[in-house]
Amino acid sequence: MLSALFNPKGQNSPSHSRCEKHIILNNPGLFQQLVNPMSQNREFIPLNIAVLTVSDSRTEENDTSGQLLVDKLKNAGHLLSDKQIVVDDIYQIRSIVSQWIANSAVDVVISTGGTGITGRDGTPEAILPLLDKEIEGFGEMFRSISYNEIKTSSLQSRALSGVANGTYIFSLPGSSSACKTAWDKIIVEQLDNRTLPCNLVMLIPRLKEI
Repeated sequence: MLSALFNPKGQNSPSHSRCEKHIILNNPGLFQQLVNPMSQNREFIPLNIAVLTVSDSRTEENDTSGQLLVDKLKNAGHLLSDKQIVVDDIYQIRSIVSQWIANSAVDVVISTGGTGITGRDGTPEAILPLLDKEIEGFGEMFRSISYNEIKTSSLQSRALSGVANGTYIFSLPGSSSACKTAWDKIIVEQLDNRTLPCNLVMLIPRLKEI
């Protein structure tokens, strides 16, 4: 079973799980057997996710959106690789995300904040130059779902997603409700290899194909 491969001794060891998970994810043949779309018994694969809050005013004490994402990813069975708070500065945002992208132990980066259209909203400008490919469908889907909740106000969101060096990146708005919508309605299912007919986890072995 996949859970045994991740943690054969049944111990709760994030570092051990991370090591064995990457052996599996970097072996396309083995990985495809484990997540074969035809299998009815595929198991959950925990991913290592880093969370970045972009804000000039948030602290760990009042970072409700960042904490919501941390709680949700953990409740889903994923592992928290790192969590940081950074001011609305394009180059500081880009520096932190670049370090995570370069770290092979980080599978996913989720940022919250800075996706609006005011002068200090610069997360898309920080992230877009880092991407190898943009997943345009995420932003389109997020705004479509948001329209049902906040109507035309959804047009102000520049939420985006993409891939950089084999790492998935999601840039979400700063509000807790928007983070909840993005996670509950889109991200949680796409980061679950049991989601059919396809999901983002299944593509990990092929993200760095040449």
